[in-house]
Amino acid sequence: MHSSGGFIVNPRPRVSRSSAAVYATTQLEELSSMTTLSIDSGDLEVIEAFAKLGCISDATTNPLFVAQAGQSGDPVYKAMVDESVTSAVKSAGSSNLNEITALAMDTLAVTLGAKISALVPGFVSTEVDPRLSFDMEASVAKGRRIISLYEERGIPRSRILIKLAATWEGIQAAKKLEAEGITCNLTLIFSVTQAIACGQADVRLISPFPGRILDWHNAKRSTIPATPSEDEGVMAVVKMHHYYRAFSHEKTILMPASWRPSRGTSSPDFMLDEIRALAGVDRMTIPAPLLQMLQDSTDPLPRVLHNKGWGESSPLAGEEVVMDEKTFRYMMTMDGCGNDKLGEGLRAFCDLTDELEQAIKFKVETKLN
Repeated sequence: MHSSGGFIVNPRPRVSRSSAAVYATTQLEELSSMTTLSIDSGDLEVIEAFAKLGCISDATTNPLFVAQAGQSGDPVYKAMVDESVTSAVKSAGSSNLNEITALAMDTLAVTLGAKISALVPGFVSTEVDPRLSFDMEASVAKGRRIISLYEERGIPRSRILIKLAATWEGIQAAKKLEAEGITCNLTLIFSVTQAIACGQADVRLISPFPGRILDWHNAKRSTIPATPSEDEGVMAVVKMHHYYRAFSHEKTILMPASWRPSRGTSSPDFMLDEIRALAGVDRMTIPAPLLQMLQDSTDPLPRVLHNKGWGESSPLAGEEVVMDEKTFRYMMTMDGCGNDKLGEGLRAFCDLTDELEQAIKFKVETKLN
C-alpha cells in the first residue's frame, strides 16, 4: 500500500479461486473503464499514489488547494511559495506591490499545476482568480497569462484547462480563449442553463456539482431521496448529458464534481450514490477518500449513461434553447438553486483567494525589503 501524507492508498483486494490468489476487479477499475477520472486534490503524494494505480488520468486544482499550498508549513509547499514569490519579484517588470502579488499568485498556481502535470498524463485544470468572474476581458487576460507561464516551463497548452466560473462573463471569456486554442473548464455549474450556454460556446469541459445541487434541495424539504435516481443533482447531470447529445454539443465534455450521499449518511456505502448513478458520464473528478472507497469495493458497477450517437433525440433533453445574455440571466434568476449556489460558491472561492493574497503579499513585501 502507499502512504501519502497520512492518507493510505490500498491496493486492489484479492480473492481466492482454486487455491490461486488473483485480483478482483474493483469499482475504481470498472468506473475508469467507462469514465475518464480526475483526482480532486492538491496533495502531490496522494495524486502520485492514485496515478500509480493506473485509473487516474487528470487532476484539478481550485483556490482551496492553492491557498493550502500557499499557507502550508510543509517544506515542499513552502518551497513552491518561495520559488513563486522570487520569480514574480524578478520578472514582474514593476515595483507595484499589487501587480507583483498577482503575478506571484498566478505563478504559485502554475508551479503546483506543473508538478501535478508530471504525475498524471492528461489534463490539469488551473483556476483564474474567481474575483474576476464578472469581468470578461480581465478573465481572458488572466487565462492567457496562466497559459504563458505554463508554456515557459515547457508544458503545452493542450495539457491545461483554464478554469473559470460559469457566469455569463466567464462563459464568454472561455469562448474567446477557446478560439485562441486555449481550452477551458467551466466550474460552479448548478443549472442546466449554465450547461447549455457552455455547450453553445463550444467550451472544452464543464464541471457541474451534483452534490451541491442536492444540498440546496435537501435544505428546503423534510425528506431525502429514496434512490440516487431521485437525487436532483444526479437528474441535472443526466439532463445535461442527454441535452448535449440531442443537440450535438459534441465539443463539450461533462465532468461532474462535488459528491454527496443521495440517501443520507446512515450507511457508508451511500457516499458513492451519485458517482455510481452517473457511471458512464464523460469524466468525473473525485476526491481521494471516495476514490479509495471505490478501490475497496468489488461489487459490480453497471454503466448508467451511454455515449450513443450525437444528434439523437431524447425526452430527457427537453427543448433546444438559444442562449443569449438576456435569456441566460433570466433563466438563472428563475432557477433558485443555480442562482443561490453560484453566488455561494463564488463567495467561498473569493474569500479563499483574499486570504491567499494577504499571505502572498506579506511574503512579497518581505522580499522587496
